[in-house]
Amino acid sequence: MAADGKDSGNVRRISRRDLLKGLVTLGGGLLTGRALLSWLAGEAPRAQTLDLTPRSYLPYVSRSVPPTPTATPTATATPTSTPTATPTATATPTPGSTPQPGSSRVVHVHAANATSWDFSTGWYGDYVNQSVVNTMVEEGLKALTGTNSAQAAWQQLLPNYRSGQVIAIKVNFNNSACTDSDNVIDGLIEPVNALIATLKSFGVAESDIWIFDASRALPNRFVNGCLYSGVRFFDDISKGCREDATFTSNDPNAEVTFQHPNLKNRRLTDVVINADYLINVPILKDHGISGVTLGLKNHFGTIEYVRGAGNDDLHSYINPTNSLYSTSYSPLVDICLNPHIRDKTVLVLGDGLFGALGNTNTEPRRWSTFGDQAPNSLFLSSDQVAVDCVMLDILDAEPVYHPQAGHRDDYLKLAAQAGLGTYERGDPWGSGYTQIDYRRVEVS
Repeated sequence: MAADGKDSGNVRRISRRDLLKGLVTLGGGLLTGRALLSWLAGEAPRAQTLDLTPRSYLPYVSRSVPPTPTATPTATATPTSTPTATPTATATPTPGSTPQPGSSRVVHVHAANATSWDFSTGWYGDYVNQSVVNTMVEEGLKALTGTNSAQAAWQQLLPNYRSGQVIAIKVNFNNSACTDSDNVIDGLIEPVNALIATLKSFGVAESDIWIFDASRALPNRFVNGCLYSGVRFFDDISKGCREDATFTSNDPNAEVTFQHPNLKNRRLTDVVINADYLINVPILKDHGISGVTLGLKNHFGTIEYVRGAGNDDLHSYINPTNSLYSTSYSPLVDICLNPHIRDKTVLVLGDGLFGALGNTNTEPRRWSTFGDQAPNSLFLSSDQVAVDCVMLDILDAEPVYHPQAGHRDDYLKLAAQAGLGTYERGDPWGSGYTQIDYRRVEVS
């Protein structure tokens, strides 16, 4: 990974990459790794004595396989009305130089008990603790805005909100059907339920919350897991699962204009055009064609179609192995520059509860950088580019194969140049960032 190259203190450090390689070579049983190294190498603030006591969720990486969870879920998709123990949150300072005032903030919330799947039994979505995810979203919103409640956070994020205005939530489905029953990664309802709960506390009516993916099906198990009956769901008109995500608006910005002669304009779904605000909920995923599929690419599911005839196929322009690919052009930037996306997006909530490594159509698996467990993480930001940068760095830190190495962040550089947000590659496990205000919060 590209780090900023700056030390976070006066401690002489060994290269993280060299040490990790050595640890991997030595093999099993070592309670160390990237996460432990970050604490040894610079977690202490400047000009203070180095404290070796881990204070953050950054896990000790063990090469031994942890005990197998029981086959019966310990946490179901539907939370109890009164949890036995209220999760608490602890903010942890991030190493690295202090970002300048006004820099882009990204909050990474981790809770080890957010999920409890054993990576073999049943559907992973049945092993998510809703009450813990609720706390993760609440604490993430507070850390993002510097406020002391979810209501105050939304007041800052939506300062001009009026009763009756609509908030659209773009979820991520790539491998789904109405009756989906496999374990291939797709969106989870729990982060959406948590968002809805905080929006309702702010005064937003359920009927004014629209959840959509205009190019895919929203499965029954996702919709049936919603705790709020008044919320509306929209998906691909051809699937017949939910309300139709239509493309009929006469709005002057109803089309995305692509700055490439081969590409025809695409219409945006009426869901986004008719909404007043937009929340983007991508998944933490690698992608075999583009390298990663995060927040910006999630809006492939906001437009009418992706694959046109001949050279009018957006995939050709995000695939570094295709002759039509260019490091100076990305259709993702054109999509996200449309005013209905650029100006309405108030929050990106990256779902890293399980994530997907290697491709977008894989089943969740254990991550060594999270102690051979699921990432159990959420990422919150109002900066579309900065949050994608951090999620990409989290993916790249995992010592496995990642597709399209060397080009995975091309689109982010272009997005930053177009004014969509802050681009910076850094080390979320160690030296951190200088332009991105990266905050970690542990929920326990």
